[in-house]
Amino acid sequence: MKMESDVQSNFENGDREWPDGFFIRWYDRLGNLKSSFSANYVYFTKAENLYRAEGDVIVKSFENNDELNTEELFWDMEKETFYTDKFVTIKSDDEVHTGEGMESNEDFTEYRILKPNGTFTLEDDPNQPSEPNILIKPAAQEK
Repeated sequence: MKMESDVQSNFENGDREWPDGFFIRWYDRLGNLKSSFSANYVYFTKAENLYRAEGDVIVKSFENNDELNTEELFWDMEKETFYTDKFVTIKSDDEVHTGEGMESNEDFTEYRILKPNGTFTLEDDPNQPSEPNILIKPAAQEK
């Protein structure tokens, strides 16, 4: 891991602050770039062992080329996870996924949007019949 920042403030209680944000890169054992994390402002709380990133928060996986954008993100370094309850946008190849809340592993190769929304592209399953065998009717409207 390599971290870059212009300013870091260290406090007596062990908390740290990066008022101008920071940029982190993770590498594999061979030195290949795996993922990155950047934000405009970051605060580390020692008592909780938790980083809170704010502003233009971006997490990118160079393994699957997915990129997360959000306004607030928590990084639990001990559990090697990211999470948020804020709105997220994830760009994945030629798709864009959006929703409220997200959890992911630290290298952003596995993630879950908690409340997804938007338009989704579904591929046909070649093992299923081409004609649907289930009829879906709209719910009755209340009067």
